[in-house]
Amino acid sequence: MVKRFNRIWSIAISLSLLASVPAFGDIPIVPPISGGSDNGISGPETAGPGGDNTQSGPGASTGTGNSTGTGTSAGSGNSTGPGTSVGPGATQGSGTGGSVVNTLKQPEIQAQGAVLMDAATGNLLYSKEAETKFYPASITKLMTALLVAEKCSLDDTVTFSKTAVTNLESGAVTLGLVEGDKLTVRQSLYGLLLKSANEVANGLAEHTAGSISKFADMMNARAKELGCTNTNFVNPNGLNNSNHYTTPHDMALIARAAFQNGTVSKIASTLSYQIPATQKAAARTISLGHKMLYPNDARYYQGVIGGKTGYTSLAGNTLVTCAERDGVRLIAVIMKSKSTQYTDTSALLDYGFALKNGGSQTAKWQQEGAKWYFVKNDGNRAANEWMTIDGADYWFDSDGTMATGWRHYSNDVWYYFKSGGAMASSTWVESDGQWFYLGADGAMMKNTVTPDGYTLDASGVWVK
Repeated sequence: MVKRFNRIWSIAISLSLLASVPAFGDIPIVPPISGGSDNGISGPETAGPGGDNTQSGPGASTGTGNSTGTGTSAGSGNSTGPGTSVGPGATQGSGTGGSVVNTLKQPEIQAQGAVLMDAATGNLLYSKEAETKFYPASITKLMTALLVAEKCSLDDTVTFSKTAVTNLESGAVTLGLVEGDKLTVRQSLYGLLLKSANEVANGLAEHTAGSISKFADMMNARAKELGCTNTNFVNPNGLNNSNHYTTPHDMALIARAAFQNGTVSKIASTLSYQIPATQKAAARTISLGHKMLYPNDARYYQGVIGGKTGYTSLAGNTLVTCAERDGVRLIAVIMKSKSTQYTDTSALLDYGFALKNGGSQTAKWQQEGAKWYFVKNDGNRAANEWMTIDGADYWFDSDGTMATGWRHYSNDVWYYFKSGGAMASSTWVESDGQWFYLGADGAMMKNTVTPDGYTLDASGVWVK
């Protein structure tokens, strides 16, 4: 009878492969051996081949059942919750249960480099190529502004030299200053951070250090003081230079210090400012380039304190953002982006604030008849997706039903989900008197020897 069933099962496997199912099926897949048992049976009395009772081999391990949530709460009909979470029925007699569960997922960032820093501690909450060197473009000006604010009086006068106003690459953003123009340090800082004027950066550097090269030395020394390890600045504006680079992590350290400085923080959060008339230009109003501070802009983000934009042909889009909500301050850095800098930043900040709010979301199990569903924080049921809930992995079919029993994956891998919904791993499962082993990743092992020394045939069955 068993041989006959095995032949039927082999045909079923072949048919499923021909169908090229892209993910778990909506309808529970017939298990490798029918009559799946998940009732907490302990298997044969002996410990399997070799009698090694120290291993969790067939017979020695408890099956995959008896997953009863916390074991202390039951809902309507004494239904225990999936897996190890507080689970369904956490509220007595309601038939549904609410619990705070860790369902927070890291954002998918499109930029090549990114970090999210907790400004209070300096800890990174998210990182992508955090220590990789990138060209920063104009976010360099945060370091320039920090040094100037630390070294100069805001009422000092900056006289712009010929070198300052001509040492620029084609197409560089400027205020249209010419040799001999004068602005105060305060006015210059507004021109630096709002307009991102490159000749202003040069003039401030010369005013502070005597020359652009000496100012670059000061920038690098200050970067080291802040803990930067992969940064080298050669100019105060971020214009293209192969020796001018930093990392997302280092840039976050610089931004953290910059937004701790009251002068820099105030200027970098100002939406508009009037620059007085100069030799070649009338008085004009300049506006902040960072779009997340404008309430009427679609990119507006509540809580953003300030930031700095950047772009060059080599750097791509770069963006630094400081935001604060309920006493939690975050620094987001985006580098080498292709026009996704704002959406990436919003995703980072959403993640960071949720994480600092407890690292969890309020979610709820629901039961309808014999089926369990999981309602996420956004009010939608989990469907056609994996979810990690209280440390256990669950699969939800496309109709939202929590998977139990066997499921077949498109690459001919079988998984087993306990009666409580949690995926089985590193354990044995008995089905119709035959034993199968689920590896550490949950995949059913076949045609091999298990970690505890038992042989499995091509169907995954323990060869006794």
